[in-house]
Amino acid sequence: MKVNKFNLLAVGMLVLSSTAYADLKNDKITLKPNMTLQYNTKQKSVDSLSDMFSEGEFFGRFRVNTFKWDWSKSVAGRDNKALGVGGSIVYRSAKLNGLSTTVGLYTSQNPSFYRMDLDKIDSVKAGKDTFSRADTQATGNFGMSVLGQAYLQYDISKISLKVGRQLFESVFTKSNDTKMIPNTFDGVSATIKELPQTTIQLGYFTAQKLRDHTTSHDVIAVNGWIENDDSAINKSLTTALIGNDNELLIASFTNKSIKNLKANVSMASVPDVLHNITLEAHYTIPVGGNWKVVPGIRYMMQIDGLDANVAVASLKGDTSGYKDINDLDSSLVAARVDVKDNAFLFRLGYSEISDKADIIAPWRGFPTGGFTRAMAQYNWYANTKTYMARVGYNFDKAGILEGFNIFARYAVQDFDDKKDAVQADSDILHIDAMQNIGKNLQAKVRVGLVRADDKILKSDLTYKTDVSYNEYRFELNYFF
Repeated sequence: MKVNKFNLLAVGMLVLSSTAYADLKNDKITLKPNMTLQYNTKQKSVDSLSDMFSEGEFFGRFRVNTFKWDWSKSVAGRDNKALGVGGSIVYRSAKLNGLSTTVGLYTSQNPSFYRMDLDKIDSVKAGKDTFSRADTQATGNFGMSVLGQAYLQYDISKISLKVGRQLFESVFTKSNDTKMIPNTFDGVSATIKELPQTTIQLGYFTAQKLRDHTTSHDVIAVNGWIENDDSAINKSLTTALIGNDNELLIASFTNKSIKNLKANVSMASVPDVLHNITLEAHYTIPVGGNWKVVPGIRYMMQIDGLDANVAVASLKGDTSGYKDINDLDSSLVAARVDVKDNAFLFRLGYSEISDKADIIAPWRGFPTGGFTRAMAQYNWYANTKTYMARVGYNFDKAGILEGFNIFARYAVQDFDDKKDAVQADSDILHIDAMQNIGKNLQAKVRVGLVRADDKILKSDLTYKTDVSYNEYRFELNYFF
C-alpha cells in the first residue's frame, strides 16, 4: 500500500497509544475485556426447592450503544446511524444437590431521534444488532426484548452440564456481547475439568440466536433476515439447499501441562455440510521483571461435508476468481508475537487464507480473532493475507490514571484482486479508549478508520467498490 496521510496517522497513533483493556469489577460481577461477564459470587447451596429460588441472585445491567457510520463519498451506500438503550436482568438460582437455573431477560430500544427510517434499515451496518431487522420490517416497530438465556445447570465434581439457551465461548462460538444482546445457542453443553491441567468443552446445539434476532434460527442456513443472517454467513448455503434443521457439534481440548504452554485442539461440525479442525498454541517466555514474550500460532482446516455440485466456495455467493467453486475445503494459518508487562502490550500478527474456499464462521468466533482481525473486518476470504500491529497501555495498572486504558490496532488487508466479490485491499486503524468510573460504570469510545484501494479492476473491467469509511462508537455499561 502506498504511503499517505492515513498511513502516517496510523503509525502516529500506534506510537502514542501508550494488556490495553482493564476489567470493570465490583463485588458481584466482572466485565472482561471481551465483554463476557464473570460472576464473582458463588451460588449458595441449599436444601429445599423453595430456598433454591429464594436464595438466588439478580444481576442488573444498563447499557447504551451508539453508532455512526460515514461512507466515503465514492461509495454508493448510505451513511447510517443507530442507538440502542436498554440492558438486562440475569437471575441465577442457588444450587440444590448441584442443580441450578439461570434466566436472562434483555432489551434494546431505539429512540426515534437517532435511528434510520424504516425504508432504510437495510443500510445499517455495525448498529444493526441494536434491533431486529426482520421484526422491524414485518411490524414497523423498532426495539426488541428477548429471553437471552434460559438453562438448567447441573454441577458434579469438576463437571458442569447446561441444557437450554446459553452462552458458549469457544474457538468457533462466542457470545460477542459488544452490542446490546449476546449471541446464544440452544442445546446441551458440558465443561469437564477432571483431568489435571486440562479443560474439555463439548457442545451440541440445534439452534442459534444471533444478537439481532428475537427467536432462534438455524445454525448456518440462510433465508433472508429470518434464518442465520450473520455478516460472515455463506450466502449459498440456503434453506433450499441444506434445510433449516442443521446441528452444530463442538469439542474443544485445552491443556496446560507443559510449563508456560497453552495448547488447544478444537473441532466443529455441521453434519452433511462442513467440518472444522483447529490447532492452536501459545508459549510464554519470561524475559526479566514482569516482561514476557508470547508467540502464538493457529492452524484451521475446513473440510467439505456437502459434496454437492453447487457453487459454494464464496461467502458472497459470487465465485468469480475461485479455483474450485463447488468445494468448501480450505485452511488458514495465523501467527502472532506479544511483548508485554502488566500495563503494556505490543503485538505483531499475520494471517493467510489458502486459495481455496472462504472460511465459514457465522457463530461470532472469528477465525482470525486475536491475531489480525480489526473491528468490523472480515479477513478470512480465500487468498487473503493480513498484517497487523497492535499496541496498548493500561494507565490504571501503571498507576498513572485510575480506570483508564487505550489501545490501537493497525491492519493491512491484502485481498485477492481476481475475486470480484471480495472487497478491495484496505488499511484500517482501530482505536479503543476506555474509562472505568468507580466499580460499576464503564465508558468506551471506539473509532475505526478504513481506507481502501479504489483502482482495482474486476473481470467486467469496472472498479471494485471503494469501501473506505469512518466508524464511531460510544458505549456505556452500568451494573447494579
